[in-house]
Amino acid sequence: MMPPMRAVLLTITACFALALAGCGSDSSSSTEASDTSSSEQAKPAKPPAPKTKPTVKVPSATPPKKLEIKDLEEGSGPAAKAGDEVTVQYVGVNYKTGKQFDASWDRGEPLVFTLGENRVIQGWEEGLEGMKAGGRRELIIPPNLGYGSEASGAIPANETLVFVVDLEAVK
Repeated sequence: MMPPMRAVLLTITACFALALAGCGSDSSSSTEASDTSSSEQAKPAKPPAPKTKPTVKVPSATPPKKLEIKDLEEGSGPAAKAGDEVTVQYVGVNYKTGKQFDASWDRGEPLVFTLGENRVIQGWEEGLEGMKAGGRRELIIPPNLGYGSEASGAIPANETLVFVVDLEAVK
């Protein structure tokens, strides 16, 4: 497994090498071809911009009875599986009111946990399985996969939850 920064640097280096290889001249080209401006030459790929806190949109339909998973952005890194340590940023809102009850973004610190150890709600355990690092996923979690009939802080009992989760790393 390759650290994310190393993977980005290798990708940039590979792109630069390919661009450089394509910039050679051949004897059949005219002098006009060498007069192209430097802005027209291939440039190395830029690393993706850092993600920012998402806005969570709650559907207006009746809350689902089953877990709903929707990839908002497909990641390109390794897929998360049970036993992996994952690093995530997230925003959670109440389905009924649309009000945020928690966000790691607001604390400025991602959540790190091992998938499959039941340290998070069951909707996360099931909903993050198979997600690729670098991705953003929406989870709509019914009460039986959330906090059920027990209230938890700002989350009322029997509440459907909506999360947007960014998977930053899988180890």
